[in-house]
Amino acid sequence: MHLTLRQLNIFQAVATHLSFTRAAAELHLTQPAVSMQIKQLEDNIGLPLFEHLGKSLFLTHAGEELLGYCERISEQLRDAEDAFEKMKSLTCGKLKVTVASTANYFAAKLLAEFSQQHPEIKISLKVTNREQLLKDIKSNDCDLVIMGKPPAEFDVEATVFMENPLVVIAPVNHPLCRQSKIPLSVIAKEPMVVREKGSGTRFSIERFFLQHGHELNVSAEMSASEAIKQAVSAGLSLGIVSSHTISLELEAGKLKVLDVEDMPIIRHWYLVHRSDKALSPIAQAFSNYLLSRNNHEDIEVERQIVKM
Repeated sequence: MHLTLRQLNIFQAVATHLSFTRAAAELHLTQPAVSMQIKQLEDNIGLPLFEHLGKSLFLTHAGEELLGYCERISEQLRDAEDAFEKMKSLTCGKLKVTVASTANYFAAKLLAEFSQQHPEIKISLKVTNREQLLKDIKSNDCDLVIMGKPPAEFDVEATVFMENPLVVIAPVNHPLCRQSKIPLSVIAKEPMVVREKGSGTRFSIERFFLQHGHELNVSAEMSASEAIKQAVSAGLSLGIVSSHTISLELEAGKLKVLDVEDMPIIRHWYLVHRSDKALSPIAQAFSNYLLSRNNHEDIEVERQIVKM
């Protein structure tokens, strides 16, 4: 059975007025056009919907049944229209954001602030590693991604929205904590615990040291900033992490940031989505919110299409 919304709309008008003439006038159609649509509808259903008794038109049992469905369909369509209007006005809907594990230190706060402005929006925050970030982008399983180095595997729009400084951290009793303007050559000789090879952070650190004529003295590799912080706090060695990950440890006096010449290493956080993806009003509003925050005014916003 194949029914169209146009046929149901015409049927509902005829059933309401019990008149082909008045239905045609209401719908700005000719009476033959209305009659033809009703005939096609009856042929599709296989049952008569109206019966003529004298000069009066009546609904058959099938017609009464169909009218009930039409009324429910009309109600659902009105509900859908209301829902879409609410989405456009940011009073309902969903926002799915996937973030790199390091970005979670500030992403949750940003989403909480955005949620306070739009309390009716349901927000989903997924924190994961780079491999899963790329999968989510490729499979279109999220609205937006917050990450460090944008992917080169496929086309994305990547917008810088915040700096991501990498700093050298040390246990509070380390001798270098008492020094200032420490030469990078001194840091290069120190054992260092850093992220694993393949991570964007590790790539940036190694490139920075090579650009300054030094090699990184890696004593241990770890897959998470939390593990690096704990290792450094325990006295294993120095470490290099994003400054966004250590506010609690600095406040608690568990770690120190060393004053190193030519540092911090400045990376950036990017808001990323597929270049062929049309952002929903909610996702666009969150993107605009990130780019307009006062504490980001000193950051030059640049848009780039990253291609293979």
